[in-house]
Amino acid sequence: MKRIPMAVGAAVLAMGLAAAAGPASYAAAEPEGAGQATLTGFASLPAQTFVPGSEPSGSQLGTAPVNGVTPPFSGQPVQGFSGIVRRGDGTFDVLSDNGFGAKNNSADFLLRVHRIKPDFRAGTVRVLGGFNLSDPDKRVSWPLTRADRVLTGADFDVESIVRADDGTYWLGDEFGPFLLHFSARGTLLEAPIELPGVKAPENPTLNGATPNLAGSKGFEGMARSADGRRLYPLLEGTVSGDPAGTLRMNEFDVRKRAYTGKRWTYRLDSPANAIGDAIAVDDHRFLIIERDGNQGDAAALKRVYLADSRDRDHDGALDKTLAADLLNLANPKGLGGFGKTFRFPFQTIEDVVILNDRTIGILNDNNFPFSSGRTPGQPDNNEFITVRLPWRLR
Repeated sequence: MKRIPMAVGAAVLAMGLAAAAGPASYAAAEPEGAGQATLTGFASLPAQTFVPGSEPSGSQLGTAPVNGVTPPFSGQPVQGFSGIVRRGDGTFDVLSDNGFGAKNNSADFLLRVHRIKPDFRAGTVRVLGGFNLSDPDKRVSWPLTRADRVLTGADFDVESIVRADDGTYWLGDEFGPFLLHFSARGTLLEAPIELPGVKAPENPTLNGATPNLAGSKGFEGMARSADGRRLYPLLEGTVSGDPAGTLRMNEFDVRKRAYTGKRWTYRLDSPANAIGDAIAVDDHRFLIIERDGNQGDAAALKRVYLADSRDRDHDGALDKTLAADLLNLANPKGLGGFGKTFRFPFQTIEDVVILNDRTIGILNDNNFPFSSGRTPGQPDNNEFITVRLPWRLR
């Protein structure tokens, strides 16, 4: 969820379960020998970075300054990173979400995948290009915002992304929630796929029915199995009737284009928290970002957990182990000009990628121009950090 809030990865998971009752709070245990994670790389993209030659945006934000920046904007901001794909050549695909935080203020924000390349020696991030998302073949059956069928933040709130072996992309949306399948250049390839039995208030097929999911609380995270045959989208919000603070992860069969009926539960440390993103480690384990909704000095919980589907406690929830406290990273080299302890104090942290057996990459969603977690009164940059875990992922 862009505003002002998540994503998850998983591989082939071995056991299914429905959402189970349990305590609303869950403290994850650290493994034997766990220690402080370490900042190993820092790079930053300035907040006021815009797509060259792009259309104006932000016309529905008013004209009052926000963190010293006055809308509307002359172009499309490169911001709101809510999903990441590693390409293997030092570059990454990063997904912008719905734009300015809500369906009613993002009609002039064009949904886009950006190609970026961090330079950790220079501390900078280059934007190499990217592509907008569109539906020229009319796969969407309801009216879209634009006559040219270029997709906007009033049409979908895309929050998670995986890349298939054929180069196409699967995206998770929060408004439906829907699964969306795009070509390598951003053309929608088939009709949006709904999650049976779950509807958010923004769902265009609601038809007067009562939604059972809060607004923009759909698929914040999603991952694919190692063989690419299954997707595992994770809801950001709790479905009505489920225990508070529990999030459903469903299994989707890519070949059959259907949900399998298998479901797992991720339990937040507190119902007030949210997930940001996650990625598969192996057939049973995945890394998940969990965070509170605060920023700056008020930020109290920004963590990466290692979650395991093998449920050793038999409590119906994925087992959780603390992998990295993003508010307490060792910084012995003083990277980024910061002190010996580094904090990643952003409201929304929505990207995690595995770089090697012990190193992960983390990016924030800067909610431009609204978030100011790094410096009060200034819009947050898009920061890309690398973190060495205290133990190997194996």
